[in-house]
Amino acid sequence: MNDEQRRIIIRRISGYGQAGSDSQDRGSVSSINRWVALAIMIPVLALMAVLGVFFFTIFVALFSIIAVVVGVRIWWLRRKFQRAMEQANTDHSGQAAQSSESIIVEDAEIIEETTVKRESKKTRGDVNS
Repeated sequence: MNDEQRRIIIRRISGYGQAGSDSQDRGSVSSINRWVALAIMIPVLALMAVLGVFFFTIFVALFSIIAVVVGVRIWWLRRKFQRAMEQANTDHSGQAAQSSESIIVEDAEIIEETTVKRESKKTRGDVNS
């Protein structure tokens, strides 16, 4: 390959990225083709926007439903817990009223009872006194 052929190839490669009227490899895009492309792209973009809003609405609705279900479940468990606490308090106070002499201790450590017998030993010193 001689230098002239290399220059032609280099010139074509460097001129390929530039837009200009002297570019021989690319054909010019007619204005009719541009209008047809715009006429096709505008409805496609509008359809994509509508579908995007549709799917976003579905996502927000599902998220809201899940949030409501979780909130109702937490409310139900709290209500159930409060009723159990109230019932335990009324049972405890009812038992205390029935047996006013006895004291109920629920969480207590069991301690072994021992009795201490004290013998009174008299020593000789005590007797003399």
